[in-house]
Amino acid sequence: MKAFYTDHFVLPLPAGHRFPIEKYSRLRDLVSVQAGIELVEAPPATDTQILYAHDPGYLIKVIDGALSAQEQREIGFPWSTQMVERSRRSAGATVAAAKAALQEGISANLAGGTHHAYRDTGSGFCVFNDSAIAARTLQKEISGSLKIAVIDLDVHQGNGTAAILQNDDSIFTLSLHGENNFPFKKEQSDLDVGLADGCNDHVYLHSLRESLDQLDACFKADFLIFLAGADPHEGDRLGRLEITKDGMRQRDEMVFEFALARQLPIAFSMAGGYGKEIESTVDIHFQTIKTALQFQKQY
Repeated sequence: MKAFYTDHFVLPLPAGHRFPIEKYSRLRDLVSVQAGIELVEAPPATDTQILYAHDPGYLIKVIDGALSAQEQREIGFPWSTQMVERSRRSAGATVAAAKAALQEGISANLAGGTHHAYRDTGSGFCVFNDSAIAARTLQKEISGSLKIAVIDLDVHQGNGTAAILQNDDSIFTLSLHGENNFPFKKEQSDLDVGLADGCNDHVYLHSLRESLDQLDACFKADFLIFLAGADPHEGDRLGRLEITKDGMRQRDEMVFEFALARQLPIAFSMAGGYGKEIESTVDIHFQTIKTALQFQKQY
């Protein structure tokens, strides 16, 4: 299984910044000694690929460093050339993972899941929307007839993805998220399931099963993009749900089983994870990788 990484493209952050950037290098260290995984440096997304999902004016502002102070605060990162390069690579990693999955069944982006980025603005630590870019790139560069489902299991709603793809009948957006969590103004996905604070394994997994059944009933996908956020975990400081480590494993198994049963290629990204202890977030992400590897052998 191929896993695309971006963590060696350093993102300079001010002291005390709350984004857990260290989790990516720790995850890659674990993956690097895991049998059956080929680590690959993520290629940058091209301007053309980014423009499949984003407004040209926004892309130019990002490239030229012309984002206003307010726009940078909304993103959560100060502008830098490294921020631009890493954002390109994070989107490029999902594009590359999607193309690899077409050949191998399953492939991973060890970062990504930047689902709060809108067509013309960034938000919530997200500059470019990698899922929307990857979905559109497959359709533009591989086959225009591909029908793609985005299964977003980050604890925060995929508002940017929903907004970018809202009028696109060829891409289905499913978001299972904390109803009372960020973003507080939700967008309309094709299927939204908002969960109450304190949601446990039983309710979460039942809701996911019902969501996948609804997806299957109304949309016959050819390809899946899975945002495997670690932030529904009970140890997450921003998640507000109570999903155990075993519940997170069962979540991943359910999605990969859904894909395998239908022989659907699946590209997945790590998305969010803000553990009270960074080790718990890395552990959940690594568990997703190991679960994917077990299923990849069956393709």
